[in-house]
Amino acid sequence: MYSKDQATQLKQAFWTAFGQYMGPVLSAEGLRTNWVNYKTGVKHIFFKMQADGKKASIAIEIAHPDVELQELFFEQFTTYKAMLHSTLEEDWDWALHTTDDYGKTISRIYTELRPASVFQKDDWPKLISFFKPRIIALDEFWSIVKPMFEA
Repeated sequence: MYSKDQATQLKQAFWTAFGQYMGPVLSAEGLRTNWVNYKTGVKHIFFKMQADGKKASIAIEIAHPDVELQELFFEQFTTYKAMLHSTLEEDWDWALHTTDDYGKTISRIYTELRPASVFQKDDWPKLISFFKPRIIALDEFWSIVKPMFEA
């Protein structure tokens, strides 16, 4: 078992290593990108990568405070579902109006890797292999559909 400080340090070390590993990778538009803190450029839509002691997940999170607008964004994503899954080369789970770790209502389109632990350095290659192709594919997908969400 790790202390809270040790756990924080291990997580920071993983995300720093992942960021350095992804550093040379350019976005779909040929730009340098902060892959760890990916900015979608659309308010209330986030690409989130998370890892803890049991699993890793990558998600599109819709966090609009108005649940009706959140649902509209979610429905808009469903119109691009086939394109998203084709770009990702896999199907993801879709959850309308779920809650995040803080009890806030969000909607998520996500996939998980289990078992995987960010606290086990032996799992880091597996985590990187999980996150890398998916965040790159999300970026490719987003470069095409983002204008539809900006309107």
